Amino acid sequence: MTESARALPVLEVNNLAKRFGDRGAAGLRDVTFSIARGETLAVVGASGSGKTTLARLIMRLANPEAGSIQLHGRDITRLHGEPLRRMRSQFQMVFQDALAAFNPRASVRRILEDPLRVHGLAEPKDFDTSIDAVLERVGLGTGFKQRLPLELSGGQRQRVAIARAILTNPDLIVLDEPVSALDVSVRAQILNLLLDLQDETGVAYLFISHDLAVVRAFADRMIVMDEGRIVENGTTEGVLAAPQAEATRLLIDAVPRLIR
Repeated sequence: MTESARALPVLEVNNLAKRFGDRGAAGLRDVTFSIARGETLAVVGASGSGKTTLARLIMRLANPEAGSIQLHGRDITRLHGEPLRRMRSQFQMVFQDALAAFNPRASVRRILEDPLRVHGLAEPKDFDTSIDAVLERVGLGTGFKQRLPLELSGGQRQRVAIARAILTNPDLIVLDEPVSALDVSVRAQILNLLLDLQDETGVAYLFISHDLAVVRAFADRMIVMDEGRIVENGTTEGVLAAPQAEATRLLIDAVPRLIR
């Protein structure tokens, strides 16, 4: 991928704000950043810092009170109904708990069939061809199609979640703690899979995590959030090597053996 291609902004978030609570406490305040094609931006911060709120706003699961979220220059905060549904194929999400994100009674085939049908990505007669291809792409065989989520290991479920996300060929995937529930060896396999997919497609990742060791290995840049604001923004190595914000130093001090 050329440097000029990587520099094109996929996601631009400008002055985003969201308030919660009776006292009007800010959930997010004046949050601004961008992500380029083929780039991974990590969002880190203590519990309650605004990471999950940010993910919900970007995925249009909640509405901001101010600011804009632009995908390839189009403000998706202004979209509703059918126009928003048509855009959803371009931005997808992988959750921490894949089991909770699936219908436990639905087979893997049905789980992967849904985005094909909803977004009109294939004719019904071609569903199996598309599903077989994406299962192979994430390292699962076609024999997994008839299995239920409870019949899969944690790593296998997360591979299915990734398969569902990439079926629509999105430009952006929000990864919300996608490996925190997995053991170390499986965690590495899933991260390597995500990196390989990014190399192949140029998809941009917004990677929400509390694990700075994983962030260091996976993310190009990182932002640190504290009380709904971005308090630090830079390259991952730069921020971890020379943190400027107190919130960043506290996060690093919590895991000194992993970072130093």
